Amino acid sequence: MTSKLESDPRIDPRIKKFFAGMTSAPKSDVSSREALLAQEHSPEGRAAYARQVALFDTMDSEAIAPSTGLTVRTLSFTSAPDGNTVRIQYIRPDGDAVLPCIYYIHGGRMQFSSCYEGNYKTWGRMIAARGLAVAMVDFRNSVHADSAAEIGPFPAGLNDCISGLEWVHANAASLGIDPTRIVVAGESGGGNLSLAVGMKLKQTGQLGLIKGIYALCPYIAGQWPQARYPSSIENEGIVFHFGDNRATVAYGIEAFDARNSLAWPAFATSEDVAGLPPVVISVNECDALRDEGIAFYRLLLGAGVAARCRQVMGACHGIEILPVVCPDIARSTAADIADFATA
Repeated sequence: MTSKLESDPRIDPRIKKFFAGMTSAPKSDVSSREALLAQEHSPEGRAAYARQVALFDTMDSEAIAPSTGLTVRTLSFTSAPDGNTVRIQYIRPDGDAVLPCIYYIHGGRMQFSSCYEGNYKTWGRMIAARGLAVAMVDFRNSVHADSAAEIGPFPAGLNDCISGLEWVHANAASLGIDPTRIVVAGESGGGNLSLAVGMKLKQTGQLGLIKGIYALCPYIAGQWPQARYPSSIENEGIVFHFGDNRATVAYGIEAFDARNSLAWPAFATSEDVAGLPPVVISVNECDALRDEGIAFYRLLLGAGVAARCRQVMGACHGIEILPVVCPDIARSTAADIADFATA
C-alpha cells in the first residue's frame, strides 16, 4: 500500500527521499501516564527512542552550518520552584557586540528530545550566523530525560522555560545580549511552550522580558483529529502520527481536561492573548498541525495582537529543524526569525 508521504504530490521530493523506507506506526491510546511511561521505558521503547536520537545526532553538519566565527558554550541555572538544574546551549558570533537574542525552546511534543542533539546544534548555529545570540534551553521533558537529568509533566517544562528566560534576561550584560530584544521561539512542542511562556508572562506582569514570540508548527490542540482543524485529518500520517492521546496523557491529562491554555494554548481566549508582544506563527502545508496554528494566528488578530502567519509550501511537520533535509527551507526560516528579532 502506498503511503501518504509517497503519494502526496504536494510534498517536496527531498522530504520523500529522506523518509523513504522509514516507518512510524501509530501507537495506541493509553489509560494513564504510568502506563505510558512503562511502555516508553521498556527495553523496546528505549531502543526505539535511542534510534531516533542517533538519527538526529547525525545531523550535526558543519557543511550546512559552520561553527567558524561562533562561540558555543554551556550555561546552567537553577529552575523555580523545583530547584532543579537546567542547562542552556548558548551560541553567539565571536566578539563583544551586544546582540538580540533568540531564546529557543526545542520540540518533541514536550515529551522528548534535547537542544544538544545534532540537528539542534546545526539549527542553533544557522540562526546565530545571522548575527544573533541563541540561548537554547534544555528543559525537563515529560517522558524521556535525554540530556536533562529529570522528567516531569506540566508545568515542569514550562517552569524551566520561564526560569531560564528570567535568568537570561538577568544576565544579559555578561552574555552580551540586549535585554530589550529577546524573542522566544520554538517548534512543535517548543511552539506550544513559546506561546505558553508569553501567556504566563502576561499573567505575572513580566511581558517586558520579551520583544516577541515566534512559534513554528505549534503543537497546541492536545487532541487529534478535530474536524475544526481539517489538516489534522488530511495530513495525519505524513511522517508523523498524531491521532492518539499519548502526548496529552504524557504532559498531563488533568490540564487538558481543565482546558488549561498554558498546557494546551488552543484553549486560549482573546483575553488570554490580548496584550502579547508581536507574534509570528509559521506553519507547513503538509503538517497535521497546520490548521491549529492558523486558528491561533486568527485568535491573535482578533485580540488586537500584532501577528503574522507564514506557510511553507511542500513542507511536513518541523522540517526546518532537520536542516540536512531541506537546507534552503531551514535557512529561509532562520532568516525570517532573525529579521523578526532585529526589526
